[in-house]
Amino acid sequence: MSRFRISLGAVAALLPLSLLAIITFLVLYAWPAIQFNGGGFLIHNDWNLGSMYANPVTIDGQQVLPGANYGILFLIAGTLLSSLVAIVLALPLGVLSAIFLAEAVRGPLRAASSFIVELLAAVPSVVYGLWGYVVLIPFLGHHVYPVLEHTVGAVIPYFAGPSGSGYGLLTSGLVLAIMIVPLITATVRDALVATPGALRESGMSLGATRFEVVRHIQLPGVRKVIIGASILALGRALGETMAVLMVSGNALNYIPKNIYDPISTMAAFIASQLDSALQDPTGMAVRALAEVALILMVISVVVNAAAQLILWISGGRR
Repeated sequence: MSRFRISLGAVAALLPLSLLAIITFLVLYAWPAIQFNGGGFLIHNDWNLGSMYANPVTIDGQQVLPGANYGILFLIAGTLLSSLVAIVLALPLGVLSAIFLAEAVRGPLRAASSFIVELLAAVPSVVYGLWGYVVLIPFLGHHVYPVLEHTVGAVIPYFAGPSGSGYGLLTSGLVLAIMIVPLITATVRDALVATPGALRESGMSLGATRFEVVRHIQLPGVRKVIIGASILALGRALGETMAVLMVSGNALNYIPKNIYDPISTMAAFIASQLDSALQDPTGMAVRALAEVALILMVISVVVNAAAQLILWISGGRR
């Protein structure tokens, strides 16, 4: 038994150790960029690789290209805003879909519908990105966004124009929402189906309707599952790369002023800029991208820690 426990503990320790190893690598590799950029890396909006054909210069003990500056405020804004739009759209749709699959569908139809939902979660992100590029962007840019600009924009300034060509924040949020809805739906549906039948029957015996049973008995019982599924979905939205890269507009040094403006996210920016950064003979550009990756990982860890805090607080109040 002791050997089994030791082996099991060693296997379980691989996950936190791998996370620690990744963080350690990013910190060590990005350390020259961290020293060069300082705190301005997070609050400045001026990503510039510098003059690629000039001789490197030494600044604060680090060799960089002349004119090189690295500021990622626009990346932080794009990442957080697109993920926020995605979770705001996906959470209610995912929970309502889970309720429909768990309570309104029976027999083979439920199994078929659940299979389709899980299949959507397995579609590669680049497929969603290609669909968004070919179908969603022209449709939204020509038919939906102009309507939103003149209706919702009259009430909510952030929806005011110009509506653009279809690339941008709202399109990225929509694509991300479509990608994470299956994750929320499948997780919450399994929790609702697992709710003991005695709880449903008890509610109905007291005169509650099926909707009231779901609202007042089942949903409060799976509250932690909903929070956990939302955090998992948010984590995927924060780290999504190719789909966002294809529909975001790839704005450089630009913070969106309305919901239609083009953006860049940290993950998509790393993928799009890596080839250019490799041309930097000093290597500082690649190390700055590693610092971007480090900041993205820190944001993901903070989001998950906040979720655990919410679960702990909600559990204590109950």
